[in-house]
Amino acid sequence: MSAAADERLLGRATRIAKVLGKYGFGEARRDSDSPQQRARRLRDALEELGPTFAKLGQILSTRPDLLPPEAIAELATLQDQVTPLTETEVVEVMEQELGIPWEDVFARIDPEPLAAGTIGQVHRAVLEDGERVVVKVQRPTAKDDIYRDLSLLELFAEKTANRDALRKIVDIPAVIEHLSDSLRRELDFKLEAENVERLRAALGDHPRLGAPHVLEHLTTPRLLVLEEIQGVPVREMPQGLERPEVARQLLEFYYRQILVEGFFHADPHPGNMLWWDGRVYFLDFGMVGELTPEMRGHLLLLLLAFWQEDVSFLTEVVLIMAGPEAEHADAAGLEADLGELLRRYRHASLGEIQLGPLLQEIAQSATAHGVRLPASLVLTGKALAQMQLTATELDPKLDPFSVVGRFLMRNLISRAQAGVEPKRLFYDVSKLKVRAERLVESFERISGARPGQRLQVDVRGISPLERTIRAAARRVSLAVTAGSALVATGATAAAAHVASWVPITLGSVGAAFTALLVLDLLRGNR
Repeated sequence: MSAAADERLLGRATRIAKVLGKYGFGEARRDSDSPQQRARRLRDALEELGPTFAKLGQILSTRPDLLPPEAIAELATLQDQVTPLTETEVVEVMEQELGIPWEDVFARIDPEPLAAGTIGQVHRAVLEDGERVVVKVQRPTAKDDIYRDLSLLELFAEKTANRDALRKIVDIPAVIEHLSDSLRRELDFKLEAENVERLRAALGDHPRLGAPHVLEHLTTPRLLVLEEIQGVPVREMPQGLERPEVARQLLEFYYRQILVEGFFHADPHPGNMLWWDGRVYFLDFGMVGELTPEMRGHLLLLLLAFWQEDVSFLTEVVLIMAGPEAEHADAAGLEADLGELLRRYRHASLGEIQLGPLLQEIAQSATAHGVRLPASLVLTGKALAQMQLTATELDPKLDPFSVVGRFLMRNLISRAQAGVEPKRLFYDVSKLKVRAERLVESFERISGARPGQRLQVDVRGISPLERTIRAAARRVSLAVTAGSALVATGATAAAAHVASWVPITLGSVGAAFTALLVLDLLRGNR
């Protein structure tokens, strides 16, 4: 790093220290302020320090498992409280990105911003051909300011990486890594344009939902141009049959995005949705969430375990999601807390159940018992909480669990008869599969085939034990596969409008794996 860069970092570090001291965070002192006042001082300090720290506050506002409610509420307001760019600054950035005078492209630009964020701000505009658009312009110094602050924060994370006491409170390196990745993505408006198109492509089955078109020929890394959605806030939707229909589609779409696609709009508060021309349109795609296939599967099981009021399996899924770090957690205490949570929420209506806060409460309970859940789960909870807010206003009587039930039914076997319920079938088979996988994983760790803590016995002749364990794991897998195929055979055979080859194929698969299991057992008894 050059001397000039070192000097800039030192100057910025001095500035940060002064601002924190100004708001009472730079020295140890007895604080007589209320929690709300301390939270407000923290918000003001982060806001004054600029975009990087404002974004850090926004990220922390999604982690109720790390911060008290007062801080969460204050930090959530950071996204809307920044000083707007001047008209001159806006025009300068636009012309740098377009490479030509702005008048050659736009007939008019509204000087009053629609919104001012930590990285950019949005203006209405009209193109030369009369098309109405909105233009998002990046702040001129955003990239340099953010990269400088990230260097300081990454240095701080490096210095604190080995402090176990601090990491028990908050995993600073993980938070800074998440912040860095998020900010670097948000600095490239071309990526935001890709997010818009990706979400648009997923809206096909939801005719009441929409997203604006991207004007790709005018979009650059610092300039985003979209069609203007000329509607009213979703809260001002007219009364009628469209409201419950939209509420249902919003929840179904989020279930699909989170549980199937693994990609979702992470900031769907009512201010980011407009009602126009018979649809609710999503706005502001700077913040999106992504879930791995493994996390999606676990989250689905978590919701289904809650639906089945199965507190023991709910606890098991939470521990699986936390990973190896949960091995020494207080599982009994966590199960007791989750049982109380389940009793409190399960039979309420949508107006009383808040799915996002439910996930957040699960995360808080887990943290209290030594289990740190992935940040992506908490971000998912926040997005669901915001979507819940809109759906509740549109249709307070809608049951979110009935929505997820219908979602699952459409993705499993339709119109099953003879007392076989696909939703229950899927739950039971998935539950058995997860437990079988955990059993196999435990066996592998004991035998040393999988990294991690394992039983180590330095005795010659251990191979028979190892062979027994591997044989048991193999037979469990064969039994689960055979049983699942045979149960599915019965369900599809009894279902209407299912092609005849489906139960025949499933039955053949079940019979084949059953035969393999029998042969394996016979061979093992010799």
